[in-house]
Order: sequence, then C-alpha cells, then structure tokens
Amino acid sequence: MDDKQWFAEQFAQHRQRLRAVAYRLLGSLTEVDDALQEAWLRTTRADPAAITNPAAWLTTLVGRVCIDMLRARQARREQLSATWEPLVSEYGDPEEASLHTDAVGIALLVVLDSLEPAERLAVVLHDMFGMPFDQVATVVGRTPAATRQLASRARRRLREHAPQPRAGLPAQRRVVDAFLAAARDGDFDALLALLDPDVVFRSDNGRRARLAPAVLTGAHAVAGRAADAGPRFARLCAPALVNGVAGVVARDRSGKPIAVVGFTVRGDRIVTIDMILDPDKLMIDSVSVKPRHQYAPDTPDFRKSS
Repeated sequence: MDDKQWFAEQFAQHRQRLRAVAYRLLGSLTEVDDALQEAWLRTTRADPAAITNPAAWLTTLVGRVCIDMLRARQARREQLSATWEPLVSEYGDPEEASLHTDAVGIALLVVLDSLEPAERLAVVLHDMFGMPFDQVATVVGRTPAATRQLASRARRRLREHAPQPRAGLPAQRRVVDAFLAAARDGDFDALLALLDPDVVFRSDNGRRARLAPAVLTGAHAVAGRAADAGPRFARLCAPALVNGVAGVVARDRSGKPIAVVGFTVRGDRIVTIDMILDPDKLMIDSVSVKPRHQYAPDTPDFRKSS
C-alpha cells in the first residue's frame, strides 16, 4: 500500500470525528470543508512510518489547520455577525437525527466564537474530544501548564454564558411545541410560564441588524416580543433539530428558509433562544445536516467528488 492510499484510508475511517472537531472549532460548514481539504494536502508532507496513533495525529493536524484559520479570521475581524452556521435537519428522521449526536448547541457556538483561538482549541480538543494537554499544547504552541490555564479560562466562560440542555429531546420538543402554540395565540401568560426568569433571546440578523435588538433578557421582555411577533411568525415554523436540540425552521411560501431558531431547555423552562435571520447563514446548503461536499478521501480533491 502506498502512502497516499494509507492516508486516504485513515481519513475515511476518522472522517466523522475530524468533521466534528473542525465544526466545533470553526463553526462554519464551508470552513470545515476547507480545513479538511487543507489537512489532506498536508498529509503529502508526512511519513506514515512515524505515525503510531493515526486518530490522534489526524486530530492534531486538523487542529493546527483550524487554529491557523481562526487566527486569520481574527486578523480580518471586520464583520459584525458571528461566523458559525447552524446545523439543521427536519425533525423526526431517525437517520438524520443520528447525525446530530456530536452536535453542539447554538448557545455554546456563540460563546466559543467569542474565545481567543488558543482558548477555543484548548477547551474543544481537551474537554470535548479528550486530547491530553501535552498534545493540545503542540497545537496551540504553549506549554502544557499554559494550555491548562487556557482551557480553564474558556471553561469558566462556557459555564457562565452557554447553558446546556438538561432535558431529553422528547421533553425539549414538548416545551418548544408549547411555546410555539402560545406564540401563535399571542398568549403572554402561557409564554411567561414556559420561560426561565433569566431567559436570554439572541437574534443574529446579519445585514438586517437594525431590524430588532440583538439580545433581550428576562422572561417578561422575551414573552412580550414573542406575543407580538408570534401570531404571524410561528405559523411559518416547522419542528427541526438545530445543532442537536429541539428547534424550528421558518420558511416562506416557496419553501426557502427565512429563520432558524434553537432553544436550550432545562426542565420545563426555556433558558436561551437563538434566532438566526442572517441570509448568508440560511443558504439552502448551509441549513442542512449534510455537508456541502461529500468527502471522498481516496481522491486528492474531496470537493470534486460531490
């Protein structure tokens, strides 16, 4: 077996994990494709005989590509909108639902996007993918002790600003469905009963940023907003999985997505609502659980295989 074929087989075997790593680091389906393509190209400069753990080696390689991309993104940080894109599938398809197993919620992506590149890599590679700190340190270019500190700082930010669901998917769905029903009826009291007192509503409007406040906090403010807009907006919504949790997709009469909404549910209350209205993130290819390009690592250019 030649080197190219060996690397192709390793990429094929570990592709799902590598995509998950890249998505959590970059948050952009387009950039995930680019990162894996660049990682594949870099394998041509590697010696398979020196690789004892292909999974760890490939994860490290993808991590290095991603930190280069994050630093380049930071250097040109002129855009107002976050760079992550939603991962969405129509609710109820067991095959597609299984692909969300490794997804991370929008609330978490929002906070990850605000971290420094080295902090983001440290907490994602170590806490989410179990990479030892001595290996993470080689990716971020720090000592293991300094890398531990990076992860610790990032962890505090995530705990404070990115609440995670504490309800199973069926329970999440019941709460979200009840919220939609109350919104359709403009029922303020019913909405209030479904919202955590400290609920946070975030709206990523992209180019339409002047349409509404980007963030609302508190149950009364969020219930009021939902009661006002709900009777019209909620009728356009259909259940969906949004980054692995219960959410909705709103579509116009032609079927084009105009909004994606993800909810974080704890118990029987909603603690965060993340609405994506940015048209750049609602391109048909982005609002899909499937990647834009089906990777075929037995070819030098994955993107030609789609």
